[in-house]
Amino acid sequence: MRDNGRVTSATRQPETAAETLPPRLIATDLDGTLLRDDKSVSPRTVAALAAAEEAGIEVFFVTGRPARWMDVVSDHVHGHGLAICGNGAAVVDLHGGPGAHRFVKVRELARENALDAVRLLRDAAPGTVYAVEQTYGFYQEPAYPKLHMETPDSLVPAEEVLGPDHRAAAEPVLKILAYHPEIDPDAFLTLARLAIGDRASVTRSSPSALLEISGPGVSKASTLALCCAERGISHEQVVAFGDMPNDVEMLTWAGRSYAMGNAHPDVLAAASGRTVANNEDGVAIVIERLLTERP
Repeated sequence: MRDNGRVTSATRQPETAAETLPPRLIATDLDGTLLRDDKSVSPRTVAALAAAEEAGIEVFFVTGRPARWMDVVSDHVHGHGLAICGNGAAVVDLHGGPGAHRFVKVRELARENALDAVRLLRDAAPGTVYAVEQTYGFYQEPAYPKLHMETPDSLVPAEEVLGPDHRAAAEPVLKILAYHPEIDPDAFLTLARLAIGDRASVTRSSPSALLEISGPGVSKASTLALCCAERGISHEQVVAFGDMPNDVEMLTWAGRSYAMGNAHPDVLAAASGRTVANNEDGVAIVIERLLTERP
């Protein structure tokens, strides 16, 4: 880590109306953004998050991760204890700790839409394999790669999991994961959006050809907007951070937004500002500056 005298501060863009308003909420992605590559939260970032909360600025973690993977930040949720998980599919209270979280809001993917998405993408990209993420259950097809240290509830075709007779049919579906072993990740995303249309929202956050398919209109941005409306917070009072395509809508919606130094080109184009990479504490650098600028 460079010393403070040589750290590159977040790039200042031309001043906007949002920059004249004191921030009331910080919304940050986790992987590739707040977390370092080893999935740790640096001491500097921990201190910056605590200082923001102490100054009366709420911090929301807004991630594609499921709730059960939130142990990496569960010690840093402060008073409200809430996080937006599954790319906006769920708002989760993490106060109970790992394995004891509570779903506050669920924006599910209807099974009919999910089945349509699976069928359409299989036709458009033969060789696509799937996993199904529910509020508590996780199911994957036999050919779906073991991308994480996780044991699925069962190995079963997606169509069976999504059918009316499956044992988890009453449990909400949060998202479908679609993986292709050969197609370029960005090309796969474009192809899937064209094939699926308005039946579902499609995005990606992985460097591999792994897509995340949620309910129509469900995104980090739309769920964050709901949470902010409940608190009387306007989008101009939100500062957002991200690095991958699943962050684009959130960065576009927020009054101020920062792409990480390691961000995808689409994220660099969407954000109103830039900061340094996740391994260089880019989020903390911006928060520290924002706190020094408060009246």
